[in-house]
Amino acid sequence: MDPADRPDAAAEKARYVTHKNDPEDRGYRDFLDRLAAPLAARLPPGARGLDYGSGPGPTLSLMLTERGFPTRSWDPFFAPEPQALEERYDFVTCTETVEHFHRPGEEFQRLDGLLRPGGILAVMTGILHGDVDFATWWYVRDPTHVAFFSLRSLEWIAVRHAWELEVVGPTVVLFRKGGAPPTARP
Repeated sequence: MDPADRPDAAAEKARYVTHKNDPEDRGYRDFLDRLAAPLAARLPPGARGLDYGSGPGPTLSLMLTERGFPTRSWDPFFAPEPQALEERYDFVTCTETVEHFHRPGEEFQRLDGLLRPGGILAVMTGILHGDVDFATWWYVRDPTHVAFFSLRSLEWIAVRHAWELEVVGPTVVLFRKGGAPPTARP
């Protein structure tokens, strides 16, 4: 999106507080499980992670912690803890987050720095597939969605960062950072 058309921080936050991200909502948990289940299946016991862009009602971090993968939350509006961005993780999740990146290149570079060698970046976003008409795609109607990704652009991001890309669903991809796979941590 043209930078001049992007919402400012106050407008973004006002939109995000309307989201119903309730950890007790079974439907919301099922939605997040599209990412959580395939990610958990690839993690060693005790892997530690970060939910990057957790939103006003952190739920994914709770779900992964319940599965034995301690996960902390970070969000620029709702959990802006600088210490969370100083650590390295076995995995980082971005559910319905990357489409909000005003500077995707910088954000993906930051995400790369948050991952340990062999770590997984798990992304859930609307992916622009070949059969989607961008002009009428419902995903572009959200004014806070400012960056959009096709499979080709996700492949480019993987090559750029020397990550392996695995498509696990129509809206979920996993990137694995090069190096040794994560191991269980105390």
